[in-house]
Amino acid sequence: MPIASLHHGRPSYAGLIRHIELTPTEYADWIRSPFVDDEIAGDDPIRLLVIRGDASDLPSPGSLPVVVASLTPLDVADLVIEDDQLDGLISAVTHSPIAATSLAVLLRIIESVDVEAGLAIESAVYSTLQAGPEFAAWRATAPHQSQHDVGPTVSIERNEGCLALALNRPDRHNAINARLRDELCAALAIAIADDTITSVELRGNGSSFCSGGDLGEFGARSDPATAHTIRLARSPARLIHRLNDRITVHIHGSTLGGGIEMAAFAGHVVAHPDTVIALPEVSLGLIPGAGGTVSLTKRIGRQRTAYLALTGQSISAATALKWHLIDAIECDVSRWRGAAWRP
Repeated sequence: MPIASLHHGRPSYAGLIRHIELTPTEYADWIRSPFVDDEIAGDDPIRLLVIRGDASDLPSPGSLPVVVASLTPLDVADLVIEDDQLDGLISAVTHSPIAATSLAVLLRIIESVDVEAGLAIESAVYSTLQAGPEFAAWRATAPHQSQHDVGPTVSIERNEGCLALALNRPDRHNAINARLRDELCAALAIAIADDTITSVELRGNGSSFCSGGDLGEFGARSDPATAHTIRLARSPARLIHRLNDRITVHIHGSTLGGGIEMAAFAGHVVAHPDTVIALPEVSLGLIPGAGGTVSLTKRIGRQRTAYLALTGQSISAATALKWHLIDAIECDVSRWRGAAWRP
């Protein structure tokens, strides 16, 4: 069947990406066509496929840079959506088509590799996107200066065999800057080096556990290749993974981007009912870059990870528990927020 005959479905979206809606049979023909590269990399590229219908044993899109969504559960899809969510997905992919399709390809790979390999692949893709036009467009309108911190950005207390850590930038919702990253790595290294520490508790002071990366420092390093090596060498996510069976992360409030990406590596994640979780990076022209394509995929699968990242939708603690992104919900506020918090 000629590819041209498959272009049907909704009217074209003025100013938006070209997408096509296919039956499972049409999708299989499209993927197997020798001319599929022209459809994806030509002058009017298709960035989004929508499959309508049930089927099994469909061919994978592999490394083709296109987002595959389905309206019914299909293993081959990058994400599963409801019909009334399609317009939002089209808008999101339109806004950052390079980041969106890069994420889809990456998540197809992440499922089959171990954590260390996954972190390396994620960082390489993230660094590539940092040098891309979508991130540059966001960067042109974003703040460039991080706030100066007074005092430690990570507090450390030890009580016998328990090491208690708290992110301590409450006025910035514990956004991760280079200093917090490095101090957190140093604190986690203590537990790795000392086997008499039998448990690690990680919390965030203030009204949020962690709002993700500090936007004031995003892209501050002019060389993405060097940033890649630093990201691999100083990775709180990798250290939390190494401490998996000894660490509990307590999340609350805004737990966005890097916040949930790091937390999901822990063996036990407990959330306060006020927790709000989201992955906003694709809207910046990036992908999750603090280990989230690995940690979330291991917990909730690539389709739900893609759903969060591509739609930008937030989820509650209740939904996170249902998905097994977290392990429990606790309501004792006094255990969650440090002294720096004010109601």
